Amino acid sequence: MVLMTMIARVFDGLPLAASVQEDEQTGKSILEYQNQAKRLFKTLTENSPQRCSIETGGGQYLFHYIIEQQSCFLTLTERQFSKKSAYSFLEDLAGEFHSQYGSKINTATRPYSFIEFDTYIQKAKKTYSDTRGRRNLSNLNTELQDVQRIMVQNIDDVLQRGAVLSELENKSQNLTEMSRKYKKDAESLNATSLAVIAGACGGGFLLILLIYFWVL
Repeated sequence: MVLMTMIARVFDGLPLAASVQEDEQTGKSILEYQNQAKRLFKTLTENSPQRCSIETGGGQYLFHYIIEQQSCFLTLTERQFSKKSAYSFLEDLAGEFHSQYGSKINTATRPYSFIEFDTYIQKAKKTYSDTRGRRNLSNLNTELQDVQRIMVQNIDDVLQRGAVLSELENKSQNLTEMSRKYKKDAESLNATSLAVIAGACGGGFLLILLIYFWVL
């Protein structure tokens, strides 16, 4: 079963659309997974895997995501849900989402600017969750890469790695800023040194002239 679906912009992690399964059994815990998804979006960069499966909930659930055209399409499913169906579902959403909002994605300024896309998500979810529907869509899956080769990672490891990368990036930026400051200070010191040397040379030359004319 597809429990939750979210779409976000990769370069800043801004959520663009979402759809949540509404039932009493999952309703209480779904907020936790939404927060995990938002944190996951913040770890994504242009170097992140374009397709990935991440286990969560003690291995009971899986996040699946794809990245296309700087947008991340993510869904949370039960572990036994077909990975091929999950990725087919995400491919479907990506195609339709970019068709409807492709020119507006980079200009969105508020979270969930395209929340009305939930209508299409719900429709697609029914298609890919239904066993007969999945069989009818089997021909559409032939162009998908072998999803069984996609490594399943752990959500805590992914988020921790993202935090470490973020810290390294901040340290790199600080070192760059310090390097620029050092270069600027060095240039200023060199200029001052040249001025002192020039002044000393000029003063020495003037002293020699005074001595020369005094002797004469």
